[in-house]
Amino acid sequence: MKTILLIEDDVTISELQRDYLEISGFKVDMAPDGEKGLQMSLSGTYDLIILDLMLPKLNGFEVCKKIREKKNIPILMVSSRREDIDVIRGLGLGADDYITKPFKPAELVARVKAHMARYDRLIGTTGTKNEIHIRGLRIEPDTRKVFVDETETMLTTKEFDLLYFLANHPNHVFSKDHLFEKIWGIDAMGDMQTVTVHIRKIREKIESNSADPTYIETVWGTGYRFKG
Repeated sequence: MKTILLIEDDVTISELQRDYLEISGFKVDMAPDGEKGLQMSLSGTYDLIILDLMLPKLNGFEVCKKIREKKNIPILMVSSRREDIDVIRGLGLGADDYITKPFKPAELVARVKAHMARYDRLIGTTGTKNEIHIRGLRIEPDTRKVFVDETETMLTTKEFDLLYFLANHPNHVFSKDHLFEKIWGIDAMGDMQTVTVHIRKIREKIESNSADPTYIETVWGTGYRFKG
């Protein structure tokens, strides 16, 4: 049985979400604040984390950042705030998706299932893919590790998926629409800024100068291309 950690301070909301998730066959643990949620996320074994943004003691941004320093499991960020800057910041810190309150519990369950299925497909292919070596960059799909000049750099789940997809198709130009659908899925929450944020974060981690990238090139008016 898949286990979800639900970090939400509103008891009414968290119990409703828990009930819908349990009916759908998931085991759910709950944390009432950011500090407890961070502690449970790092000490426990979870298949996905649902993380509210506005939390007591430690906000969702800080919790997401600290989780991402240790783990790459899917994180679904939830908030009543609709500002683009919050979406960008959440995705930039490593959240895999962002859903705005109010939403139907069935929509939350659908998002959870979609992210788990995609993650299972990606980690369930051990031994079927070859490493990619391009100049000083090495990508290991079996272990989902990335090395730059033999030094490991930590990528989030979606950052790795996006980098691996581009590197697997060198010199091919992909539109932001195509990349979003391929990596996040057609029914995922977000828009093209999601792709832009993740490309920027990847460049910061693998490029010696992210302002003058040697791996992922922007093709203005079209999209992105990995230079093989």
